[in-house]
Amino acid sequence: MNAERTPVTAESDLAARGAARIEWIRSRMPLLAAARAELASSRPFEGHRIGMSLHIEPKTAVLLETLAAGGAEVVGTGNHGSTQDDVVAFLQGQGMTIFGSRDDTLEQHHENVAGVLDAAPDMLLDNGGDLAAGVVARGVTGSILGGTEETTSGGDRLRGELSGAVPFPMIVINDSLLKAIGENKHAVGQSVVESFMRITNLMVPGRRFVVLGYGWCGRGVAHYLRALGGKVAVVEIDELKAFEAALDGFRVSTAVDLAPWGEVFITATGHANVLTMEAVERMTDGAVLANCGHFPWEIDVESLRAAAVTTREVDEAIERIELPNGRHVVLLAGGRMFNLAGREPKGNSLESMDLGFLLQTLSLERVATAAASLTPGAQPVPDDIDRTIARRMLAAMNAAA
Repeated sequence: MNAERTPVTAESDLAARGAARIEWIRSRMPLLAAARAELASSRPFEGHRIGMSLHIEPKTAVLLETLAAGGAEVVGTGNHGSTQDDVVAFLQGQGMTIFGSRDDTLEQHHENVAGVLDAAPDMLLDNGGDLAAGVVARGVTGSILGGTEETTSGGDRLRGELSGAVPFPMIVINDSLLKAIGENKHAVGQSVVESFMRITNLMVPGRRFVVLGYGWCGRGVAHYLRALGGKVAVVEIDELKAFEAALDGFRVSTAVDLAPWGEVFITATGHANVLTMEAVERMTDGAVLANCGHFPWEIDVESLRAAAVTTREVDEAIERIELPNGRHVVLLAGGRMFNLAGREPKGNSLESMDLGFLLQTLSLERVATAAASLTPGAQPVPDDIDRTIARRMLAAMNAAA
């Protein structure tokens, strides 16, 4: 006789699915495993509440477990469009206060960020500068010990619109050369190409790609596309980066000039409206538009939809937009970061995020234990942390000299 299955709620089913995925990923992140053991002994985050705004996916859960092992109370939310509901359910089941779901609108996302700030964290784990900007807007900067910022986009905000307004240290993880090489160039490059193939089911070899931006992420995307046989051109307004792209063998020009040539356009700049309607109107029929930058503003989606004759959702990650000139373009993931907000999101590789999240962990530990030794505002990861993690990563790869 078959045993009768005990009824479970949808929420518990969701959490169980998240737990199963996280178990596999936890087993492949040895750097964070070692850090969890160390932090469980030293407890540097005891008495601290860390407010988080970060993509919520299984690798992030392992980071949060690591911080909790060090004594932290975590209150967090995901980023717009990239939250994975089974991971949220798992983390909530572990007693963490986590806001947000995959279907949240941008307005709901902003409400989630406000919910994190309402919990009065004294440390920040930020992604895109949303929490830091919120703290400044609320006038509660004096209650913050310090924190970390994951992205170049957030670092630009800290050094731009928030310059001089943040009196506490914010360590910008993307300033780390270690992260730039390991996560941005190689992991983003791999995950963007993988996501393009998975979402569209289109072939890379022989296809013409235009990569907008030749920072570390753009470099990785361009090189991985070419490694799989893609024909790649680069758009870059910085003369030195454009020079590098040319010497790396890529065609270099403007988005408008490359529009009739390209078949797929991928933005990786961190800046708004770099792919404009002027370029879109010159594209071939069926051109694919995708963004891998943090904010969903690099493609001028608002103008694109305003100009559309009709739009049709092919599936959750593919939108067909008919234009007045009789052509159509295909928009992936609504212009959001398509390697995390698209269908079957995997994001960056486990090894790269093991490295990147150890940078987060040790940088937050530095803030918790020695904030007075750091300067106010945006700053790079301390050199000794970079070098410690490089040695640990080499050992984990069995590549140590």
